[in-house]
This record gives sequence, C-alpha cells and structure tokens, in this order.
Amino acid sequence: MCRLLLVYSRDPFNPLPHLRAFAELSKNSREFQGHGWGCAALGPDGWSVTRDIRPVWEDDLGRFPFTTRLLAHARSAFRDEGITVENNMPFGDGGRIFIFNGELHGVRLRVEGRIGAEKIYNVIRRYDEGDRLEALRKAVRVIESRTRYVKAMNIIVSDADQAWASSLFNEESDYFTLRRRTLDGVTVVCSEPYPGTDGWEKLENHYMGAV
Repeated sequence: MCRLLLVYSRDPFNPLPHLRAFAELSKNSREFQGHGWGCAALGPDGWSVTRDIRPVWEDDLGRFPFTTRLLAHARSAFRDEGITVENNMPFGDGGRIFIFNGELHGVRLRVEGRIGAEKIYNVIRRYDEGDRLEALRKAVRVIESRTRYVKAMNIIVSDADQAWASSLFNEESDYFTLRRRTLDGVTVVCSEPYPGTDGWEKLENHYMGAV
C-alpha cells in the first residue's frame, strides 16, 4: 500500500531533504511504491499540486520552493490497476488536501470517484460543513460501517492552517502505523521513520485528531 508524508512549520522550510527521505523509504519499501507520486505545497497564493507518473525516487525533487506545509504520496496501486497520473494523490479542492493509504474490501457506498481513494475523499467532502475533524470522523464511521473488511484506512487531511489524521488498521501494524516527529519547529508525519533517524512516536491504532 501507498506511503504518506505531511510536513509543516510556522516558518518556511526547504522541502528537498524531506522529499529525498520520503523517496528513499518509498524506494526501499517492502511493497512497490513506484506507480507514480504527487505532492501539494502551500505557497503565498494557496496550494500548488504536482503529480507525476514516475516513481518519486526518479523525479527531480529539487524543483520545489520553500513552503510551510507539504503533503506527499507515493502510490502502490491496488492490484496494479488504474495506473494513470489522474489517479495519483494528493486530491484537493483548493481549500483542503487529502492523502490516503490502505485497503478496503466489500465497500457499499454510492459516491463518485475513479478509484477507492477518491471515493473516500468525496465522502469526507460530503460531510464537511466547516469542521474538518468532524467531517473526517463522520466519514470514517460511515465508511467503516459500510465495508465488509477494513485491512487498513489511514487518512491525512490538511488545510492552510491545520492537519488531521485518522489511522485504522486490522493487519500489519508495523507497516500501517503512522509516525510523528517534531524537530527544530518542523513537524513530520510519515508512514515510516526517515532512514537513519530516531525520536519518532507512533500514532496509535484508531487515532483520530489533529497532527
């Protein structure tokens, strides 16, 4: 399943070291993460979203400017299907940005979307009346109740001011547990610790809240 990254700070930071670490852990993941990737960076005029069909470790990661908020997603397509750049996350609507990893079986939902991740995103949008966390909470509750089996469902949603995460898994806890670290005023939430680093805390299973 896919790999997720969120980085944010009050002061602008260089995204390159974070993207390089993310590329390395994605390249060395026990599951193939090379079905394309994407990132969203916050700038003075709002979010800038970039997607590429190449694996993240083959892209030019030095082309992104300093930012205060970054989300990235390396894709491992379910059953190796739907490998087109349009299906790469992040998904967004100008105000909020969404990334997801996991695997759901027997989902019974009537919602638009080319792939399962986009359908989950649209369920969150359906419930969003201004309270991002409450929308996420409602969406996860509905999706879980209408799914035969949730192997894992990790979601990160961010706007320009705050980010929230939902983490839920029933298998492979080491693989699906999100990690968080704050160092020198920069907070990182990632699917795995950066290679060669320590000081990460685990977000517990069934976590729901700000990150």
